[in-house]
Order: sequence, then C-alpha cells, then structure tokens
Amino acid sequence: MGLRNFNPNFVGTVTVFSNGATSDYHALQVQYDRRLSRGLQALASYTWSHAIDEVSSALSTNASTTILERGSANFDVRHAFSGAVTYNIPRLRVSGAVDVILRNWSVDGIVRYQSPTPVDLTAGNLIQADGTLLFVRPDLVAGIPLYIDDPQAPGSRRFNPAAFHVPPRGANGQFLRQGTLGRNVMRGFALTQMDLALRRQFNLTERLYIQVRAEAFNVFNHPNFGDPINSITSGLFGRSTQMFGRSIGGLSPIYQVGRPRSFQFALRLGF
Repeated sequence: MGLRNFNPNFVGTVTVFSNGATSDYHALQVQYDRRLSRGLQALASYTWSHAIDEVSSALSTNASTTILERGSANFDVRHAFSGAVTYNIPRLRVSGAVDVILRNWSVDGIVRYQSPTPVDLTAGNLIQADGTLLFVRPDLVAGIPLYIDDPQAPGSRRFNPAAFHVPPRGANGQFLRQGTLGRNVMRGFALTQMDLALRRQFNLTERLYIQVRAEAFNVFNHPNFGDPINSITSGLFGRSTQMFGRSIGGLSPIYQVGRPRSFQFALRLGF
C-alpha cells in the first residue's frame, strides 16, 4: 500500500493499522442451575479454555508491522469457576420475641476461581528498521527451573532470574534479535475469592418491604496477588508488588475482585 499525492508540507508521523493478526478461542463450558426449591437456589459455571492470538490489543506496541508471534493471549485463562447459592433459612418452631427476631433470614454466597493469566517477560526495547517499537524477550536458559518456591516472596513463589539472559546487543547498543523465550510463556497467580451475605426482609405491606443486608467480600481474607514484575533487568523481577485488586486498574481497589477482606452494610426499600 502506498500514499499518493502526499502534501510535502506535512510534518509528523503516519501510522497504519492493519488486520493482519488473528485470534482463536477454544472452550469447554459447563453450567449447573438449580431453580429455587425448598428455599435453595444455586448456579455454578466452569470453563476450560484457551485464547490464542498474535496481538491482544488493537493499540499494542508488543508487536511490529513485520513480526507477529502466535501464542497464548494476554487474557488467556485456562480454568475459570464461579458458583452462587441462595438459601432461605427455614422458620423455626418458636414463638414470641424469638420468632420475630429469627424469621425471614437468608444467606447468599459467591465463590470464584480462575487460573493464572500469562506474563510476557521483557529484556528491553528494539527500534526496528520501519521505526516501530518491539519489546524484546529474554533468552531462555535450558535446564533451569522457571519458578522458585520462596516463602519470603508474595504468594510464596517467584520467577527464577537464573533461567533468563538478556539477548546479545550490537555495537550500536541495539538488540540483534528477539529472545528465545516464547510469547506469554510465564504465568502469574491464581485468583480465589468467596463472598458471603446475610439478609433479612421486613414485609411492611403486600408490596412494600425493607431489606437489611450485611455483606463480607473475600470473607476468608485469602491473599490474591497481581502479576509479577516482567522486566528481567528490574531488581524486583519475578516478584509481585501489588495485590490483585490494585494491579488491574480502573475502579478503586475497594470495589475490585481480589481485594483484602471488607464488609458492607446496606438498607434497601422495595415496592
């Protein structure tokens, strides 16, 4: 493709985006649904999948116009499970004030798990002949474990620095080639969380009610860590420096999955 009738007074950069990259998604999906019966309702879903592509973002600098490497997508999650249950606690055979206090209570629970997402390691940047920027991955050292069990590291595991080398550079300081480590080979940490809620409904009329809720997010305070530092030249390489809720960005970590345990109280008027 060429540019014609180009204005000689134009000063700047022309960026061309193409749809040369491809992507595939393969999955086995299973779902269990129990409709409300005897006060119990449940829903569970499991997905075993593999997302594969050359570029995981439309505005990515991880690949150039001349190099596309197929591998696991940045958002590839091999295993994902989520389950939710609601149970209306049966009314006890008591009378008086005890019955008033204990009736109309319900319990809600949500549990989720997902396996680690890929971490693409980098040893530096390479400016190619066409002016595009390419993240250069390190060379893989054969026979060396990729991970180290370390009780002092977040999640008790980190990447092994001895398993990776910086690729050779030329006289001008530029990398001579891409590293031998494949794209998105390494993995971070799994995500596990369970949320619980206790609620009670006060029926004021046939259509008007008040609901009181007490909710606990990550009720067991299970630690969920963000992806480890991916630059092999960093002093913190291979270690996670953030909890999962902070690492994904966006909203406040208070409202994100993977945060430390937190509580919330709510009052709802329904009609």
